[in-house]
Amino acid sequence: MPAVITAKEIEAIIAKGGDPKNYPADAVLTPSAKDALRDYANARRGAANAGTTPSAPGKPLSSKSSKAELEVYFNSPAAHALKEQLCDIGRRLWGRAYVDGNGGNIAIKVGEDIALCTPTLVSKGFMKPEDMCLVDFDGNQLAGTKRRTSEILMHLEIMKRQPKAIATCHCHPPYSTGFAVAGLVPPTCMIPEYEVFASVAVAPYRTPGTPEMGKLVADLVDKHNTILMANHGVVSWSHNNVEDAYFKMEILEAYCRTILVTAQLGIPAKTMTAPQLQDLLKIKQSLGIPDPRHGLKECELCDNAEWRPGVSCAVPARETTTVGLDPQAEAMVKAITDQLLAQMK
Repeated sequence: MPAVITAKEIEAIIAKGGDPKNYPADAVLTPSAKDALRDYANARRGAANAGTTPSAPGKPLSSKSSKAELEVYFNSPAAHALKEQLCDIGRRLWGRAYVDGNGGNIAIKVGEDIALCTPTLVSKGFMKPEDMCLVDFDGNQLAGTKRRTSEILMHLEIMKRQPKAIATCHCHPPYSTGFAVAGLVPPTCMIPEYEVFASVAVAPYRTPGTPEMGKLVADLVDKHNTILMANHGVVSWSHNNVEDAYFKMEILEAYCRTILVTAQLGIPAKTMTAPQLQDLLKIKQSLGIPDPRHGLKECELCDNAEWRPGVSCAVPARETTTVGLDPQAEAMVKAITDQLLAQMK
């Protein structure tokens, strides 16, 4: 009796990266199995057109693409190259001690409302391409044998709120996370690379992996590309690629470490002048990197009021009124003190 091949069996073969056409010649295909094979054939013809629906070239892949199309893309050379990039960035994060245990997560947008991301409960230093996951922007897993990262909702909120976000990176670099725990944005006007490539803000603490955490971070990504997550870590996004999102981490961590060393030298830091900072912001704007200081006047650019250890702004501080001591109150305090001393004698 000939074997009966169902759509579920065809999809299982595709999910494993096999050829679904390798079935017995006398096998009987159900109508849904034939549909699955047709979708697979269309997807294969357009697999080179990465990030688009193979059956309709030029139309981006989305959560509404057929399961066969999504599986073919997920197992395509184009997707494999991106998975390799995720593994590479994971190794860099682990090698620099920006993550511990199975902490940290990374994502790359690959369609209209879908993204590749790292799995949960796997050390970033030891991930393999086959560990990666495909999810839609609601966090539903569309492909991959391992479960997606539990914090993917934050990455997806960033991508939904910031259309330019191509890739996101989250980790726990010690010096930067120290600022996050203190609730402090690092002081400005000290190192050009930080001023040009990073734009930092602090998001309030919420339980990691919750929708609330993702929304609080997303509220800041219109004008900032690197977010300190209070009592947690850092997340960055890039309009270029995943390596650029990772670079934000290196730049921020090196900067935080440098200014903490500077603060220990016992000498006020030599900060940039407002015109010098304005030059850097012009470069930043030309690169398409957001910053809330774009368009501000020079006198408004440098504000390190919350930073205390040895850093003073090159822009003169606003004048403040000093309230003098009350002579009558002084005399009263002296009289009471004299009486108490006399009684003690």
